[in-house]
Amino acid sequence: MAQFKPKSHAWVGTTGILKVREDDEVARKLLMLIEGECEGGGPLRAAEKFGYSKQRYFQLRAAFEQSGTLGLRSQKRGPKTNYRRTDEIVRQVIRHRFLDADASAEVIAQKLRQSGSVISTRSVERIIAEYGLQKKTPQMPSVRGPRKGQGPAHPEHRSGNRRRSAQSRTRRKAATRRQGK
Repeated sequence: MAQFKPKSHAWVGTTGILKVREDDEVARKLLMLIEGECEGGGPLRAAEKFGYSKQRYFQLRAAFEQSGTLGLRSQKRGPKTNYRRTDEIVRQVIRHRFLDADASAEVIAQKLRQSGSVISTRSVERIIAEYGLQKKTPQMPSVRGPRKGQGPAHPEHRSGNRRRSAQSRTRRKAATRRQGK
């Protein structure tokens, strides 16, 4: 009697061994079905041996009976369509953005909801980002001085015309007054 050995990932029979790749999910599922249906182990023992539940075993068996080995491939999880961000909603978001460039995603989402569309503010933000409709923010110059171990950050600082802080100017004035007395 042939049997799958999980440790060696091989189908072992009386006359030989057939190796199965670890990442070949279709082959593993098919071998589980063969073992459960044809080798007398039963669905529960075969499912446990291959790391599946009894319910999943019967789901896979039904998929195999309906579609063959193609039915054993894993399907994409989650929603299959973009049911919230339809083409019409995307067009409306772009339209609102062009009509009022200062309108925030929250305002656009509110306008769409008022017109009967079901959409969240986050979905509007994603559409705006996807189509590159974000507002441009001007770059502010850095006010920090040079980093430790680096030279002066501004060209006029490099030439020796360093600006003095208010504290150092006050100290110099006080020193000048004391010398003048």
